[in-house]
Amino acid sequence: MLASRLLPDDRNAVQAVARTTAAAIDVDTELGHPWSLFWVARDGAEDAVVAFLLAGAVADELHLIHIATEPGARRRGAARALMTALLTHATAHRSRLVLLEVRRTNRAAIRLYRTFGFTAMGVRRSYYGDGEDAIEMMLTLDPTTGHATPGRDEVQLAEACRK
Repeated sequence: MLASRLLPDDRNAVQAVARTTAAAIDVDTELGHPWSLFWVARDGAEDAVVAFLLAGAVADELHLIHIATEPGARRRGAARALMTALLTHATAHRSRLVLLEVRRTNRAAIRLYRTFGFTAMGVRRSYYGDGEDAIEMMLTLDPTTGHATPGRDEVQLAEACRK
């Protein structure tokens, strides 16, 4: 999988991925925000957009707002490629923090974030429209080197992820 910045011709493909993953996103509105950062992942064989990542940049922080992969393209490296692009951007811009929320039942995403060094810092009860809790996760970066600094969980993931 190859991650790249969103191109104007990618809008419809991103909207299609959003629809298949039940992601509520308006690409044009998001692109209108000066803080928005958008990447897409393409299937190498067909060059089709199979995933996207939307983040916001404020001061020395990045907030991962949404990451989604077409169901048929999951577990093939799209999300990993997108996260790598986000963290490369963080390093280049000397970001200090990367923050995100993830559904507590989305264990695959939590495992992915953990491989990048994210730690659990809190639980937002009934955060999602369907009442599901969100796990707040954080990655602290050394702004000089861009390397993740060791962190520790502020909440127990096993308990936070229990229904």
